[in-house]
Amino acid sequence: MVKGKITGIIANLLTVKVDGPVGQNEIFFVALDDGKLMAEVIRISGDTVFGQVYESTRMLKVGTDCEFMGHMLEVELGPGILSRNYDGLQNDLDKKTGVFLKRGEYTEALDEKVSYEYKPLAKVGDFVHAGDWLGSVKEGWIDHKVMVPFKLEGRWKVKSITGAGSYTIRQKIAELENDSGDVETVTMVQKWPVKRAIHTYKEKPRPFKVMETGVRMFDTFNPMAEGGTGFIPGPFGAGKTVLQHALSKNAEADLIVFTACGERANEVVEIFTEFPELIDPRTGRSLMERTTIICNTSNMPVAAREASVYTGMTIAEYYRMMGLKVLLLADSTSRWAQALREMSNRLEELPGPDAFPMDLPAIISNFYARAGYVVLNNGQSGSVTFIGTVSPAGGNLKEPVTESTKKSARCFYALQQARADQKRYPSIDPIDSYSKYLEYPEICDYLNAKLGSDWVDKVANAKNWVYRGKEASDQINILGDDGVPIDYHLTFWKAETIDFVLMQQDAFDKIDAQCSLPRQKYMMDLVTDVVEAAYNFDSFDQVAPFFKRVINILKQMNYAVYESDEFRKYEKEFRETLQERRVK
Repeated sequence: MVKGKITGIIANLLTVKVDGPVGQNEIFFVALDDGKLMAEVIRISGDTVFGQVYESTRMLKVGTDCEFMGHMLEVELGPGILSRNYDGLQNDLDKKTGVFLKRGEYTEALDEKVSYEYKPLAKVGDFVHAGDWLGSVKEGWIDHKVMVPFKLEGRWKVKSITGAGSYTIRQKIAELENDSGDVETVTMVQKWPVKRAIHTYKEKPRPFKVMETGVRMFDTFNPMAEGGTGFIPGPFGAGKTVLQHALSKNAEADLIVFTACGERANEVVEIFTEFPELIDPRTGRSLMERTTIICNTSNMPVAAREASVYTGMTIAEYYRMMGLKVLLLADSTSRWAQALREMSNRLEELPGPDAFPMDLPAIISNFYARAGYVVLNNGQSGSVTFIGTVSPAGGNLKEPVTESTKKSARCFYALQQARADQKRYPSIDPIDSYSKYLEYPEICDYLNAKLGSDWVDKVANAKNWVYRGKEASDQINILGDDGVPIDYHLTFWKAETIDFVLMQQDAFDKIDAQCSLPRQKYMMDLVTDVVEAAYNFDSFDQVAPFFKRVINILKQMNYAVYESDEFRKYEKEFRETLQERRVK
């Protein structure tokens, strides 16, 4: 085992002189009087390596011994991950002792004493490859698959398989043998390095399908493909957290992995206190039963922040290999990028814009590329849909992290401070935001087949009305209400109808919080009738009262159970009101 001694300390960056070969991203431990600290190799120069320590280096001294482990940062993958609160190193935060986190205290990621009811899916003599399913156990409500270890290469034969029964995670489940006669013992647990993507599936053309979130600004105006990527930039107080909660509760996903990478302590406290209180609309039980939280606050060392995003993605990929739909949320990737900047500066690398690393776009792109929809070896499919949030300083959407993420993510949901101040939630800017998936013919065909042959055109038309409404609003503000034709007021209020009825949504109302696709289509058809109709008005001051009545009725429909008597009552009132001013 390679050993070394510390020759320099700059915050949590160490320089270590080693007595043998080491690898990039290799893990090593730094000796302490009362324990040891975990660190990672980030640069190698001859017999000197640079490492980032995941915890405080306070009181460390030059000459301290280091021991290199011969492997990268790994996570344990197996039953028992769900409902857990981990840090970026997969320490179970609920098992930590004391009020404050202790340096050098590492906990077991999985409970080795719990027994699971196991049933085999493979049989003796079967030929299998990495990622194939050998058996399954119940983890909460899901069938957690016991898989051939991802590290195995080539074809293996099932030499023995354990029968159905109750077992702990370390007990032998199967023995595999390859053509060379090597035998591998399989348990319910395996390890995988977090900075390597799990890639053991077939390379096949993927089917395109939209991931339903229940949020109209996503599903209707900027749809997200299953296995797709998107990000939500916005200033403090613009509603990122509430939007993430809405996505977690209502998105068409089997599991949620939430990564808090460098958020402020008070925001993290909200996650731990509010997430367990969220009710899963599918089961009526706690949302935490299908959620895993990876948490590192902003006062933790920057290396820990970086590790958390990779740990979250690896756990999401693991469940994807079970044929599940996983939604991965990261809040906020700005803190991750700031951690990269700090280490880059300490390494005295050539700085890029705003002192971020020159290769920041490549790092972000490589990470976002790990999301996706996969076809497994057995023909089943799974997906990781990734949505990150960005917290640009001062709400500046031109800063490097936002610009770099734009190049990788296919959906851009820009939160606007002005809309938040006006209480127009979700405060997603309808003009600046976009979904590049609408450029994919397969997505357009899917949406048109599901929601009508002219659906994509209707959405584009609604966006165009909103843009025209902004132009009309600018003209009215400059020239005054009586300084523009009535048509300007009509255009403005038609755009407001689209905004208030379709783009705004009440995340705290039990009905409006989740809007199904059929309901979104129905409401879009009603609003389209409003904006495409011609009206009779004698003066501009008659326009606003009329459209306010229409908007109020349609909003009441949003709060009513779809197709209920109350819903139909408001619809009848809406159609009668529309006829009052509509050109016959």
